[in-house]
Amino acid sequence: MRAVQYSAVHERPRLTEVPIPDCPPDGALIRVEATGVCRSDWHAWRGHDPVPLPMVPGHEFAGVVQAVGPGVMRFEPGDRVTAPFVNGCGHCEWCRHGDAQVCPDQTQPGFTRDGSFAEYVIVTAADTNLVRLPDAVDFDAAAALGCRFATAFRAVTVHGRVLPGEEVAVFGCGGVGLSAVMITSALGARVTAVDVSDAALERARELGASNVVRAGTTEPDDAGRSQGSGRPEALEQRVVEATGGGAHLTVDALGSAGTAASAIRSLRRRGRHVQIGLMLGDAANAPLPWERVIAWELTVAGSHGMSARDYPAMLDLIADDKLDPAALIGSVTDLGGAIDVLVAMDAPRGSSAGIVIAHP
Repeated sequence: MRAVQYSAVHERPRLTEVPIPDCPPDGALIRVEATGVCRSDWHAWRGHDPVPLPMVPGHEFAGVVQAVGPGVMRFEPGDRVTAPFVNGCGHCEWCRHGDAQVCPDQTQPGFTRDGSFAEYVIVTAADTNLVRLPDAVDFDAAAALGCRFATAFRAVTVHGRVLPGEEVAVFGCGGVGLSAVMITSALGARVTAVDVSDAALERARELGASNVVRAGTTEPDDAGRSQGSGRPEALEQRVVEATGGGAHLTVDALGSAGTAASAIRSLRRRGRHVQIGLMLGDAANAPLPWERVIAWELTVAGSHGMSARDYPAMLDLIADDKLDPAALIGSVTDLGGAIDVLVAMDAPRGSSAGIVIAHP
């Protein structure tokens, strides 16, 4: 089959031919119809999130079941499906309770095994990890769900417990941040979007943000993330003012020491903060304003994707036209184009082109 593959960190990926993967006894072989190009793929390719090499990237996908193993009971060839980027083992206590996203024996296409920048991809423990697609959700929209949209949905609904009329501030308006803007707005919250890019903020307005706050000028760090040179206390004050005294819920969709701390200091008393953006390198042990967290009784939660169990509620909202992940898609390309998009992520993000979908 045709697949995108890289054999060394930061070596330009190449379009090549590799064997079609064998279908595991409890898994499914999926013919990929659409796959998203995500910044998490870029982090792996750049070595910020080390993966075994050579690697076929890609973890956001939708397609058709080509074959299933003898242990699979709920799916059969021809089913239209997607899957979370975390594949749980299907047997541990967390998987049995529907929390495969924290399975200690999880696998991830594109990170622990070959992913979806290919004509076929494997989903392990298919009865646990596959999600059947409603006819109303096409493959491109479904591919946009797998990481950024689903992660944002669970973050704001389960951890953030967002309610109509609440004030929400989203820091970082890339794919996952714009997803959070769309979802919280659709659920009746007032959203303030924070980013360094005027284009990203304009896109956030189009997707439902009531207010936008532009952060300071940017220089990318060694992981390509914009830190902002403006004083954080000034930014935080602007967010507090925009949210009428502080947000009930903040979301760090970028992942940096600065954005995490500023998001927490932008909360009102008894507010909730959800960390979606990956904290890599030195940021993995970044300090937080714990005095504020304790004195104001703030809640700080991490959010790592979403298990297949939680997809139906999200898919129902999409089928009812209350959410439209297709609106986040900026362009569609092929596997060769996916390579160009991945490599281009080395440049700091100066605009918001939306999610890129590739067709194998």
